Amino acid sequence: MASILAFAGSNSSTSINYELVKYTVSLVRDIPVQMLNMADCPFPMFSVDLEREKGFSNSLVELSKDIKNADGLILSVNEHNGNPSAYFKNLIDWLSRLELKYMAGTKVLLMSTSPGRAGGSHSLTKIEGTLPRFGAEIVSTFSLPSFNQTFSLEEKQITDAGLCDEHQQALDTFLKTL
Repeated sequence: MASILAFAGSNSSTSINYELVKYTVSLVRDIPVQMLNMADCPFPMFSVDLEREKGFSNSLVELSKDIKNADGLILSVNEHNGNPSAYFKNLIDWLSRLELKYMAGTKVLLMSTSPGRAGGSHSLTKIEGTLPRFGAEIVSTFSLPSFNQTFSLEEKQITDAGLCDEHQQALDTFLKTL
């Protein structure tokens, strides 16, 4: 049976991308999903000196194993100044040092959201071009603009009907590949 790993590329305890991931996971039926809250996963800033001196943390090795063991990945990336967050870029750097193709064979639903009208789409586009270098297959994408107007934290759902349909289509496309 297929399995899914789901997390946001943010280590913020109030991550709206994590809210989008939780909502997306709530729509998945009949496939086991492992959720990770990256706010619980601190990693030091990557440097070759630190890698040489201390090696790889157990939490990094476990995350790499979780990614390899999953058939699919639901990932929502945040955006800082038009780029992926330093946290997520750092995570990619560490994971790729363990094994360059750490995402080999992994199907990905790649999402983003932000309070702005672009919905984190700049970061999404950059990560969409980056993850295949590590073996990922991006099967669908979704960007949720204006999070505070298009998502209800109380109801835990997308409130704009058109965006809700677009999100469901992206999820369905992803699930069909597993």
